[in-house]
Amino acid sequence: MFEGQPKGLFALALANTGERFGYYTMLAVFALFLRANYGLSPALAGTIYSSFLMLVYFLPLIGGIMADKFGFGKMVTTGIIIMFGGYLLLSVPLGGDSVALVVMLAALLLIGLGTGLFKGNLQVMVGDLYNDPKYKDKRDAGFSIFYMAINIGALFAPTAAIKIKEYAEVSLGYSSNDAYHFSFAVACASLILSIAIYYMFRSTFRHTEGGTKKDAAKADASSEPELSKEETKQRIVALCLVFAVVIFFWMAFHQNGLSLTYFADEFTAQSAEGLQAMCFDVWNLVAVIFIVYALFSLFQSKTGKGKAISAVIICMALAFLCLQYDADGSVTVSAPIFQQFNPFYVVALTPVSMAIFGSLAAKGKEPSAPRKIAYGMIVAAIAYALMAFASFGLPMPQTEMGADGNPVAVHVADVTPNLLITVYLVLTFGELLLSPMGISFVSKVAPPKYKGMMMGGWFVATAIGNQLVVVGGLLWGAVPLWVCWSVFLGVCLVAAVFMFAMMKRLEKVC
Repeated sequence: MFEGQPKGLFALALANTGERFGYYTMLAVFALFLRANYGLSPALAGTIYSSFLMLVYFLPLIGGIMADKFGFGKMVTTGIIIMFGGYLLLSVPLGGDSVALVVMLAALLLIGLGTGLFKGNLQVMVGDLYNDPKYKDKRDAGFSIFYMAINIGALFAPTAAIKIKEYAEVSLGYSSNDAYHFSFAVACASLILSIAIYYMFRSTFRHTEGGTKKDAAKADASSEPELSKEETKQRIVALCLVFAVVIFFWMAFHQNGLSLTYFADEFTAQSAEGLQAMCFDVWNLVAVIFIVYALFSLFQSKTGKGKAISAVIICMALAFLCLQYDADGSVTVSAPIFQQFNPFYVVALTPVSMAIFGSLAAKGKEPSAPRKIAYGMIVAAIAYALMAFASFGLPMPQTEMGADGNPVAVHVADVTPNLLITVYLVLTFGELLLSPMGISFVSKVAPPKYKGMMMGGWFVATAIGNQLVVVGGLLWGAVPLWVCWSVFLGVCLVAAVFMFAMMKRLEKVC
């Protein structure tokens, strides 16, 4: 899995892990913070939430255009500095008045701008590592590893957000609303770690940074030949078709931070027991990840020593899980904690996905990247079919006035947590088919002169999808729950049909 990859991949992946940990720690509680701190309705909180996501994913287009001119490395560093300022501003507890709201919005603008300079350009640098012919066949696997690293940061984020908030409330005596800001401050620390990793291992990927004549000459030497105008046009059209489809995936997928979090807060049981309770401890999930990777190592290792080490790791992880099990134990289930399952599944299932596609590739039967994206849309539709089926008969969301005069969501049902745990598993299958493969497809197909812009185009599509996330907030409480989920089911199916209709044109440029 990790063999034969360029060293720069691991450095860039770890740098991204630090940044993503801070981002997802903030995002895990952000929608709930908007409603609690400012007394916003689900629809208005959803509008701000989705607009922020849109900004985060739209601005990489600007960042890509700037990087094509000034260099990817400069933009990455500048982006981290700007993001740090935004998170620092967001971490200051200023209350819930109009001034605090304006400061919060200014912080979101800085975070969006910094992410726009950082995120897409870092991924272009990862793609450029594979311009070297000896790494050409490792591109898809490399992006899967890179995507897995992102989710390692996201895996710990919900637990960090909840624990730090609880510490601020219980140990430091801060009010519930002010305590949210301590979760946001985590991002500042994670960015310091991210930039430290970037510069410590810069020598392994410096040739991909661009911005100097020496870098440009080295890049030209390893890149593909100049394309004709017709070839360039074909590639850009194919990429735009993919961008149009992934809009609807992200519209549905990123309900995890909005309507699915509302569902967790208002309709899902707030406690769990036995084996189910173990799922809500991130260290138990880490133990499962160790078992998965050790099993792969056990069967793939070529030495007795390697197999023995793998077996010991499996036994230790199983022993840890046995000690953690308490048949009579019960844990409190907080709504944001459900967001740990998606990154857990990504990290745990990435080697499984790579093994399956590696086996298919060896037989000459691996689906093309566009076909994987279409399959991903179908899988996402299945996830929302489960939500729609499970929501038949549930009451409408309800609110009541709190002691501070702000509307408060009412917990009206105790649906088993297994529903959301399963739905996140299905959504993750769709994500693994679509997201890392889509990014790899863009880095492979984008015309050399427009790599930064085309990677930015991927993020613009994501941005539009994120803006459409607001649909979940608008539907929440306005229609029966099964209708809400059916909307996302429908758009995923329509996008999949369109993707299959365009398949010949898309596979032509692969």
